[in-house]
Amino acid sequence: MIKKYTIKDIAELAGVSKGTVDRVLHKRGRVSEDALKKVNAILDQIEYKPNPIAKTLKSNKIYRLSLIIPDVKEDSFWSPCLIAVKQVKEKFQNFGIAIETRTYASHSTQNFIDITTKVIESKPDAILMVPLFNKEALQIAELCEENEILLSTFNNTIKSKKSVRFIGQDLYKSGRIAAKLFDTLLKEGTLVIAHIDQDLDNATHMQAKEKGFREFFSDHSLDNFSIITYQSNYNNTSISSQKLLEFAEKNSAKGVFVTTSKTYIAGNINQENRRKLKVVGYDLIQENTSLLKSDAIDFLIHQNPQQQTFLGLSQLAELLLFGTSNPMETLLPIDIINSENYEQYLL
Repeated sequence: MIKKYTIKDIAELAGVSKGTVDRVLHKRGRVSEDALKKVNAILDQIEYKPNPIAKTLKSNKIYRLSLIIPDVKEDSFWSPCLIAVKQVKEKFQNFGIAIETRTYASHSTQNFIDITTKVIESKPDAILMVPLFNKEALQIAELCEENEILLSTFNNTIKSKKSVRFIGQDLYKSGRIAAKLFDTLLKEGTLVIAHIDQDLDNATHMQAKEKGFREFFSDHSLDNFSIITYQSNYNNTSISSQKLLEFAEKNSAKGVFVTTSKTYIAGNINQENRRKLKVVGYDLIQENTSLLKSDAIDFLIHQNPQQQTFLGLSQLAELLLFGTSNPMETLLPIDIINSENYEQYLL
């Protein structure tokens, strides 16, 4: 068995006092050059490694983490993030981790800036945020670096030159997977890429999904499909469904790929018109799963916001507490959900 050396053991081997060893290990107080050499020689000999957990418990420092997400009242997709916060608090309850959750309006870039700026002004040790607005998120990344605040994003990455971690799916590949599903569902026809209730020009997550979707067809020379893009911002379910139906009928579309959690906007068309379009989209919110169950939606891609939040906060906590080196990018599996398997993901 490998011997676990105590401060007393190291002091006896080095021929110095326990106080001297303690000062060397914790880099505090004065130590003579001779004593320092003796202690370091013994530490090298026994390959001593400090216990980060014990060190953290002894320090009594409280590390503050801030979670910044879109308003869960506006979009229930983000509700599981709050469950993850409770899980992380329980996991690190004995290690001095405090987590604050702030939300912003998903349709307002100014509100996003206001909320994130206030969080930065409060000087947390780390921030985990959902960067719906790319241009503004890049500005926040700059502010975090200036204020020496660790920054991670989830659900969507930003192309920053700053040191920003990411937890989520490969959005480009998820777009390709959606395209593969349509190639299975249909052998030809017009497909609509529907970007609903978000500004495509400032939303890199939707851009990545569309790019992956389109490039799947071009890479496989599937000229029997025609792909068109549709954007809307009505913030009204009934109007959004009606406008999408009109666009689909005008272009004789056979399928709709929704790039956000509002897949039910397309699913409602089938529910009300007794099945007309093939629909693939994202996320296991209640509005989507009810339509998935009735086959008004064919497939959903599960992005698992709860797991993203849990991993994002846990990685930041471990880095602050123990200096744990986690990868700058953590990619999660891309789960394909249909009417036959969705229930197991709701447990």
